[in-house]
Amino acid sequence: MVRSSVAWLRRASLWQRLALLLLPALIAVTGIELWRTRHDALASANAAYDRSLLGALKSIDANISTASGGLSVELPYTMFEFFELTASGQVFFRVATSDGLVELGSADLPAPPASLALGVPAFYDAEYFGEAVRLAAYRRELDRAPAGSAGRSVLIQVGESTRSRQEFSTRFVRSAALRDALVLALLVFGTGAALAAALRPLSRLAREVEARKPDDLTRIADTDLPADVRPLVAAVNRQMSRTQDLVAQQRQFLDDASHQLRTHLTTLQMQADYAQRQHDPLQVRAALDALGTEIGRATRSAQQLLALGRSDTVAVAPAAFELSGLLREVAVDLLPQARAKRIDLGIQAPDDAAGHAHVELVAVADRALLREALTNLVANAIAYTPAEGTITVFAAGDAAGWSLNVEDDGPGLGEEERAQLGQRFRRGARAGKGGFGLGLAIARSIAQRHGGELRLEAREGGSGLHAIIWWPKPGTA
Repeated sequence: MVRSSVAWLRRASLWQRLALLLLPALIAVTGIELWRTRHDALASANAAYDRSLLGALKSIDANISTASGGLSVELPYTMFEFFELTASGQVFFRVATSDGLVELGSADLPAPPASLALGVPAFYDAEYFGEAVRLAAYRRELDRAPAGSAGRSVLIQVGESTRSRQEFSTRFVRSAALRDALVLALLVFGTGAALAAALRPLSRLAREVEARKPDDLTRIADTDLPADVRPLVAAVNRQMSRTQDLVAQQRQFLDDASHQLRTHLTTLQMQADYAQRQHDPLQVRAALDALGTEIGRATRSAQQLLALGRSDTVAVAPAAFELSGLLREVAVDLLPQARAKRIDLGIQAPDDAAGHAHVELVAVADRALLREALTNLVANAIAYTPAEGTITVFAAGDAAGWSLNVEDDGPGLGEEERAQLGQRFRRGARAGKGGFGLGLAIARSIAQRHGGELRLEAREGGSGLHAIIWWPKPGTA
């Protein structure tokens, strides 16, 4: 149940979320305000009615006399009649000496809950004949004890029904409830109108985006938008810019790939037509050999195009692995090509950050992608290194990241050419017919997917090229 509620809240619109947050708060505030209103109404009613009780109490006290030897009271009937009208019920009184031998009025009125201090009136609630009453009690000294009693003090009590003050409080609270309900309705309506006005730019933005064509990746205008929405629009614009770059890159890739494949197919068609026109078996054999060579080149080109597309789109899955094992795999795979040119293809043991050789260097990256990149670098080195040359493959690591290195003693590249190579279908000046300008582009794309880069440097201590794939450690990029 809780999980489904959380899931609904996550899918809820801004209107629903704000209603869920604001309405309970508004209702709670209104309830607290009503409770306080009722409390204040009761306090105000008690204060007003208690003043009337105190007035009646003092009127009775002023008319108590012991001059005749007994206890006499001249009751203010006019005040009692007015008091009964305002109390909407019967009024009770009692006058009694401290020993209880002399009493006037209702003798069974509820006694005060605590002893009274002389000269200090007290108010309390009680029940009298099944009806809630409010009483005021007052005790004072007598000038002399009345006849038949030894009491020197007199207790005066005046009570009234609480029906009138309860009706007054009920009317007051009902009026306050209607007022607060109206205020709550106005608050809800006003909040809704304010939210509608505040969210109108979002609705307009949604309509504008909805009306766009599928291929429209232009920036979204952030003018006339609230400041809170502009960061979101800016993030969407950045993502659209990246998507636009990716689409342009894919479009360029398709154009280049289609051109490359059309070239191979045209060459194959021309060679096949040439072979069909030949009658000399030697010429036919030569044409078939040329067809085989071109098919090999087309196969290699297609493989590199697929590898380039994969390096651009496949999700990078980093994992820990030993770099020495990767070096050995690539070297073993390409060793036959190196031997065919009598090239010394060797592996140098990885160095750690302190320069200690013969250590197991563990890196974190997508091993399959790096294997593809390293294979292309070593294949390029074999293609451009003269016979009986030397190629050294090694890895290194430090506190910032790791690197895969391919170093050869071939003719090398000039500084300007090194800066340009690595772009797709960009071939070096010394490239032969077998190159397509994709090997370095694949290596660079894979390095960039890992947050790193491809570096082409001149080999130290002589001619040659030093190709480096470097990528950072997680958290240091």
